[in-house]
Amino acid sequence: MDAGRKRELEEKVYSGERLTREDGVALYESDDLTWLGRLAHHVRTEKNGDRVMFNVNRHLNLTNVCSASCAYCSFQRKPGEKDAYTMRIHEAVAKAKEMEDEQLTELHIVNGLHPTLPWRYYPKVLRELKAALPNVSLKCFTATEIQWFEKISGLPASDILDELIDAGLASLTGGGAEIFDWEVRQHIVDHATHWEDWSRIHRLAHEKGLKTPATMLYGHIEEPKHRVDHVLRLRELQDETGGFVVFIPLRYQHDFVDSADGKVRNKLQARTTMASPAESLKTFAVSRLLFDNVPHVKCFWVMHGLSVAQLSLNFGVDDLDGSVVEYKITHDADSYGTPNTMHREDLLTLIGDAGFVPVERNTRYEVVREYPAPVPLAERRKEPQQVIA
Repeated sequence: MDAGRKRELEEKVYSGERLTREDGVALYESDDLTWLGRLAHHVRTEKNGDRVMFNVNRHLNLTNVCSASCAYCSFQRKPGEKDAYTMRIHEAVAKAKEMEDEQLTELHIVNGLHPTLPWRYYPKVLRELKAALPNVSLKCFTATEIQWFEKISGLPASDILDELIDAGLASLTGGGAEIFDWEVRQHIVDHATHWEDWSRIHRLAHEKGLKTPATMLYGHIEEPKHRVDHVLRLRELQDETGGFVVFIPLRYQHDFVDSADGKVRNKLQARTTMASPAESLKTFAVSRLLFDNVPHVKCFWVMHGLSVAQLSLNFGVDDLDGSVVEYKITHDADSYGTPNTMHREDLLTLIGDAGFVPVERNTRYEVVREYPAPVPLAERRKEPQQVIA
């Protein structure tokens, strides 16, 4: 990038001017990662100061049986496969209650598109979970699942959302987005939910008062222009509804040959190279700079590793998700060493070690508790420190 274009982009960022599609592509073309980080960090600091949010949550996958066979997915199983499973409702409740002593505030539930489970299973499981854990927010189902519920129930999404909200639903999840541009999407997705229906369902959720996340799966066969297009579609929808509270770039994962049944389900990895840490940091930074009307950007540490998660806090990120517990969707694929569980104290250490103020939040990004500022680096250097790998 020539110096004049660089100055132009920098002036737009510091003046708060909205960036264009061409600006986004230009930012991705820049190889000055430090400069990108500085710009993104300025924006995140203007919006959120030196605070980093997290929550105490548990991911719960009720079933891995799925009628779709998306090219990037190693989680899905077909009926009758050896490690296919579907939880009974009492099993889901028992799993959810395992973290009750840790003052859990959120359950995050995403599932396969089960071909024979009846629609009534889903509101029933939410009612039972809410009865067992009344103070826990239920963040459940992708837009893809909501459209699947339309198919198996014959009901419109509006009625489905009303019933799920009545059963305790507090938020949809952001999944099913992947990359919206059809040039890429037709090669990676094997379900019927594309931009038109994904946006329709989140628009409905926002109209009903729900706040939702939005995601982007990057680092597979897409190009930077597709990432920019993805963010700008979401930015336009956010202008309309104001319902997105956080944007979450998700790093695409390869499968590995030592999976439980010896099968490699990922159909993309033979022709893909996973995003490097530098590419991840660039993606966080450009996303923060483009998505000017969403308050938060999250690094889902499970997909990036703890060191990149800490670095991302200087590249536009101000949220590190939560304690997670048993994240099966990519842990069924990767062998990269991220832990299943980060307890509250682990997250406080991770955030404080990076020099930021930890803030515990709820599902709607309301503050639950703000923790003390970290000990200054000069003081910490006087004693040996824990290494976050």
